[in-house]
Amino acid sequence: MTEPLLQIKNLDVSFRTQDGEVKAVRSANLTLNAGQTLAIVGESGSGKSTTASAIINLLPGSGKITGGEIFFDGVDLTKVSEKKMEDIRGSQIGFVPQDPMSNLNPVWNIGFQVEEAVRANGIAKGRKDVKKRAIEVLKEAGLSDAERRLKQYPHQFSGGMRQRVLIGMGLAANPKLLIADEPTSALDVTVQRVILDHLETLTRDSNTAVIFITHDLGLAAERAEQLVVMYKGQVVESGPSVEILQNPLHPYTQRLVAAAPSLASRRIQATGADLVDIEHRPEADSNLDLIAQAASRAEAQKAEGHRGNAIVVDDVTKVFKIRQGSGRSIDFTAVDKVSFTVERGTTTALVGESGSGKSTVAKMLLKLEEATSGNIVIDGDTINGLKGRELLALRRRMQPVFQDPYGSLNPLQSIGNIISEPLRVHKVGDRKTQRARVKELLDQVSLPQMVVSRYPNELSGGQRQRIAIARALALKPDIVILDEAVSALDVLVQAQILQLLAELQEELKLTYLFITHDLAVVRVIADNVAVMQSGKIVEAATTDEVFENPQQEYTKALLEAIPGAGIQLGI
Repeated sequence: MTEPLLQIKNLDVSFRTQDGEVKAVRSANLTLNAGQTLAIVGESGSGKSTTASAIINLLPGSGKITGGEIFFDGVDLTKVSEKKMEDIRGSQIGFVPQDPMSNLNPVWNIGFQVEEAVRANGIAKGRKDVKKRAIEVLKEAGLSDAERRLKQYPHQFSGGMRQRVLIGMGLAANPKLLIADEPTSALDVTVQRVILDHLETLTRDSNTAVIFITHDLGLAAERAEQLVVMYKGQVVESGPSVEILQNPLHPYTQRLVAAAPSLASRRIQATGADLVDIEHRPEADSNLDLIAQAASRAEAQKAEGHRGNAIVVDDVTKVFKIRQGSGRSIDFTAVDKVSFTVERGTTTALVGESGSGKSTVAKMLLKLEEATSGNIVIDGDTINGLKGRELLALRRRMQPVFQDPYGSLNPLQSIGNIISEPLRVHKVGDRKTQRARVKELLDQVSLPQMVVSRYPNELSGGQRQRIAIARALALKPDIVILDEAVSALDVLVQAQILQLLAELQEELKLTYLFITHDLAVVRVIADNVAVMQSGKIVEAATTDEVFENPQQEYTKALLEAIPGAGIQLGI
């Protein structure tokens, strides 16, 4: 019988925290053969990424393997020297990390970083050959115009484009095993298909094994032969992917499958449950804080008998100057004469490929970027040229949730201080009421209150995104701009967050601009959809119209590329 390429036996991993030792992985077992594809699924904090990091001995912080064995190609990786492990990483085991911004150096251009990986893995020698291979790597990862983009920096790329760079670097040496931690969570579905098709080609032609760490059950069902389900650090179910997802046996797996959104889903409706408001607490009775003001505005709007437009984007264009060296630069039009409206109290989804201009639109709305031309109106007021107190007042009414949770959270602040910062900046309540509000928000985003004293690097990617959402909801603003706000979340927490957003919208008549590449999520959260391609809006209509009768070939291609769309899940 052929020996497995990877075999994990009774793996235990622990972390030291202020509250003592925490067991992140307990007695985990899995087997992977050469050329096979395996997906590990489970909620944030279940031990998926920790298991993957243990394989290549890159556990963060105080993490350490406290028991078990990890055999790769017949060698126990828990017993090899650090030098031997360095030789194995990259050349034999490739790794694509979850968070692109914290894994790309912001002071080096993309070309330098890709070329460095090519040299380190011995893929090519000589300056010319290294550059040639670097361009090939980016093209294989689905990055268009790769040669020109070598000179750009990470901050000039969208989240999905940064992720593509990491994917290219992980695949550069054609390793025996590729560990991909949420490799496509930041990618639009069309590029996702390119990447996943490429991984399938590797598996078939080079006998390369792939481990997907993912919360996307459609991806797991469509792309992985084997599935491992983790819950609270333990493997609770494993076997053939389609078989498990169509007939889940463990109660946790059943809940995962039931919570997964699909194109057959319909718009989430608020349940009508009462929300807990800070002004109803005795200690906050003397504070007419922003939450009460928002509720009053919502009642006034209701009494008017009409909604009106909360957001009007009129013929907006954004042109960036891209440096080419020697003082030269070229113009790059990221957003090209875009126009759309968002009715007050509704959700509009802005969808399209990475680099299509979605996030740039969001940054202009938030005044993080200035429009080159055109007009943006928020609640009847033009925001062009706003500064000082007027700009602060705008941001009090309009809060963002960014795509990259690690990059948007201060690593030097505790979770409690991060969530309460908007309350302090806008002078809402005293310390006691602010602490009470933080506890409420942690409950709303399904995190234990014990994380108040922890720091972002001690949390998983999905947990960090929940903190970012809690922070944005602290002031209960009129408008929330969500840039891939649930892309890093497992399906159970994703369902909770989407339901929470629906409840808050119903209660306070909030307006959402929901920027995403996940069309299944769009189906359950959005009233209207605007589809962007190459900086332009190519189709806009109600969600039902776009999904049931798309008019543009580009929109049809987006729908057809969704992983697992043709696979019927169980439950």
